[in-house]
Amino acid sequence: MSADGQGRSHWFDDEAGPVVRPYAMTRGRTTSAAQHRLDLIAVVVAEPHADDPEADSTLSPEHVDIVGLCRHAPQSVAELSAELDLPIGVVRVLIGDLVDAEFVHVNRPVPPAELVDESILRDVINGLRAL
Repeated sequence: MSADGQGRSHWFDDEAGPVVRPYAMTRGRTTSAAQHRLDLIAVVVAEPHADDPEADSTLSPEHVDIVGLCRHAPQSVAELSAELDLPIGVVRVLIGDLVDAEFVHVNRPVPPAELVDESILRDVINGLRAL
């Protein structure tokens, strides 16, 4: 190997830029403090009364990016993960942080067990027609 390092092999692609491990963005956490359950289709909405996230020194650039994306339009957890090119687990933790800090709120989908069965609706319609 030469002194200038040209002979050494790289374990990453030079074009990739700096590599940051996902757990570094979440400070090693795999869940947020309040343990928010976030489905992939849960919709994240920016709070209209929230202060400027860039002024908050406790927020990471990823937190600020999430708030910025949600201010333009509500985004699903899956959309945020894809847009930011981050693992879904990391995005869930970051969203949980933002919910706790009241920068965003989450609209969760109705669980399938709570949805009305289509056959019940048909029976109601048929019953109304019979009147």
